[in-house]
Amino acid sequence: MTTIDSAIIAKHTTSSTPQPHVIYIIEVTHDNGAIFEVQRRFSDFVALKLALGDCFPLPPKRTITTSVVPCAWMDDRLIEERKRGLQMYLTYLLHDLARRRDPELARFLAPGYYRYIGRLSAANNAKDGPGGEQVTTPSMIQAKSALASSYMRSGGANAAGTDEDRKKPIAASYYPSWAADTLPPSKIDFSKFDVIFFAFVTPNGTAGINWDDGSEKVLQNLVVAARQSGHSTKIVLSVGGWGGCHWFSQVMSTSSNRTKFANTLVNTVNTYGLDGKATTMMSSQLQTYLDLEGIDIDWEYPNAEGNGNPHSSADTANLLSFFKMLRDTFGPTKIISAAVTQLPWLGPDSAPLTDVSAFAAQMTYVNIMNYDVFGASSNPGPNAPLGGGNLCGSSTQPKATAQAAFAQWTKAGMPASKLLLGLPLYGYVSKSSSKKLSGSLIPTPNDPRFPPGAHPRHPPISANGAQGDLSHLWGQQIAFSQIISFGALTQNSDGSYGGVNGYTMGWDDCSDTPYLFNTAQTTVVTYDDTWSIASKTQFAKKSGMAGCFTWSMDQDDGLALHNIILHNLRK
Repeated sequence: MTTIDSAIIAKHTTSSTPQPHVIYIIEVTHDNGAIFEVQRRFSDFVALKLALGDCFPLPPKRTITTSVVPCAWMDDRLIEERKRGLQMYLTYLLHDLARRRDPELARFLAPGYYRYIGRLSAANNAKDGPGGEQVTTPSMIQAKSALASSYMRSGGANAAGTDEDRKKPIAASYYPSWAADTLPPSKIDFSKFDVIFFAFVTPNGTAGINWDDGSEKVLQNLVVAARQSGHSTKIVLSVGGWGGCHWFSQVMSTSSNRTKFANTLVNTVNTYGLDGKATTMMSSQLQTYLDLEGIDIDWEYPNAEGNGNPHSSADTANLLSFFKMLRDTFGPTKIISAAVTQLPWLGPDSAPLTDVSAFAAQMTYVNIMNYDVFGASSNPGPNAPLGGGNLCGSSTQPKATAQAAFAQWTKAGMPASKLLLGLPLYGYVSKSSSKKLSGSLIPTPNDPRFPPGAHPRHPPISANGAQGDLSHLWGQQIAFSQIISFGALTQNSDGSYGGVNGYTMGWDDCSDTPYLFNTAQTTVVTYDDTWSIASKTQFAKKSGMAGCFTWSMDQDDGLALHNIILHNLRK
């Protein structure tokens, strides 16, 4: 059983008989990677709209032929304009859960009159599928009713609602507003992301929210770009962040505050649209489909100081009340998530909760921030360990690992299927002369502990040179992309990464993470690479977790690390 992942108008062709018309070629991608071509005329879209009775607009039907230049009898500019409008129409339908399940849409995109053209990441060895290449008409939509009904019974068009789809691991990422400077929304490949958490808005002292300068416009651009992409990426608004949690305890402290705050967030999600000019050009129903698809609460941390924040022993109980209120208002389909530590929220006794099942009943995802375990220091440790005491027995923080987090949250009653494992796309730069982390070793050629092909990593690369001076970043975080651009790390021909310019790559077996050291520069860099990201992603999938997320999208080397996540989640 497969589901439809996206439908994109990839190209068009023209015909002059019986009269001049355009045939739009739609690439329909299924979740198993199979891609089919569907050929439709404008009249087919009109028939679909009439059958659905929806409020979404089709592009105007202007005359696309010209008598001015007979040899160029089609107006390419108008064709492209119509294609954009038809693509938006399909995107609206696929983002509407009710319409997405409608048999009429299934008939429009149903098997039986596709042409199979290949699979993702595979050669397009085209061959005709059932029915070959046919151009549908309104009468054909009716004629294919039985086939489409069978397809619907199999769950084929219900990509958002089937049990099978809900079991499919997701790949998510946080996109901070400041990322727009280096990675504008228009440059995001939305086919790679199931959920994007937009960071951040922050609570204020009146139970409302504050936006950073320019962040609302960035979010608008992100939502529009996602919708126009033709992919089903969900955009979720993240509230809080390390520096934005000062008012959370107060906002959650009373029923009236919680009600006001919940209403503020729900209104932001349900009425979020384009700028004023664009909003006046669309119906309220149409504007709805440019809205957000949920809320992520990044409170760091209830009943704990975090970044010097006020807190209370009642914080966690108040947070549960808030989640219940938010779910009651949102209904069952919107995403409600929270960014958390490796241990469950702290109860009134300041100990981790032993039962979080009441939270699980309200929440879609719990995002485990498995990073910042060890920051920069003269005795550096791993930023994001897979295992701790259970791998070597030597960690000073055995509860702060991916494996421990999974055990701790599931034991407290959070289903594995609601847990997302956080993976960092950054590391730390330490002023240190260490050559190893706790329990680490430096791989050497022909080391019997690294049999060829078992878990291959390249031997350390050491080179002299003036580049790679990271002293200006001692004590700070460093993006994975910066480790490369600043000359401490380079990509190998096989896609893995190794140290350069005097940096030697070591491997910490206790955490299953890499690090770089340069004794001449008195510098150690703790980070994650393709190997460690793969290991943690494999752990998440094998454990039945909902998937993985990264902080943050803009820190990757293009999509090098994210592609590793996709490969290990879905193949």
